[in-house]
Amino acid sequence: MAPGIIAILLGLVALGLAAPVPILLARANWPTRAPGRALVLWQAIALAGGFSMIGALVAGGIALAPHDTLGGGILIGLAVGLTLHLLGHLAATVVSVGRSRSRHRALLDLLTSPDPARPQTVILDAPTPVAYCLPSGFSSITVLSRGLLDRLPPQELAAVIAHERAHLTQRHDIVLVAFRAWHSALPWFPIAARAAEEVAVLVELLADDGARRTTPDDVLARAIAAVASAPEGARVADPGIPREPPRTRDRVRRLVG
Repeated sequence: MAPGIIAILLGLVALGLAAPVPILLARANWPTRAPGRALVLWQAIALAGGFSMIGALVAGGIALAPHDTLGGGILIGLAVGLTLHLLGHLAATVVSVGRSRSRHRALLDLLTSPDPARPQTVILDAPTPVAYCLPSGFSSITVLSRGLLDRLPPQELAAVIAHERAHLTQRHDIVLVAFRAWHSALPWFPIAARAAEEVAVLVELLADDGARRTTPDDVLARAIAAVASAPEGARVADPGIPREPPRTRDRVRRLVG
């Protein structure tokens, strides 16, 4: 197939994945019923979109080179520049998140105490209900506030802990960092921001599904509502795991019908 035709086809794929496909996926109802499949689809859209854009530029440059050396060189240079731009933002985001987590962990070492009843769990002496995880490989921890421990009965507390640990075992932080990097690299691209928002919701649903394996749905729903009732400033989170997405009502409705 001629490079020019390949460039056109890849360009059409890139355009489709840049707007129509993500918009349709974001408006669909089925992702709440199958968050795992939806998350894989969002990742596929992001990867395929990036590769198709770069491929279209490279193919266009090859097609132009025999007739217009300067134009072909410019297109190939744009492809290289876009690749370096995306990879650079990914590397910068990974480094930034790593540093933020290190500072966060240092603060937790000062402000928390180990939970004697639960491994890899620390207790924050705060009156508001707070629960989140801080990924760090084998030294990942779950943070629970004193207010949460005092407020929730044992079953609901177990549901919250199961939810947070599902984030760690399923390594949602890696997925979220990747989409954060995509948004950082293309801040003017509205679909990048929408994708980051949708993925943040999907990982919450996946963590809910992980907790549902050991917790009744109604108990988990009450626990979600209790944690979400904390003031916005109190729901501190790791940079890779965002604050509670603005769809708590949908999460609860998904559990209780």
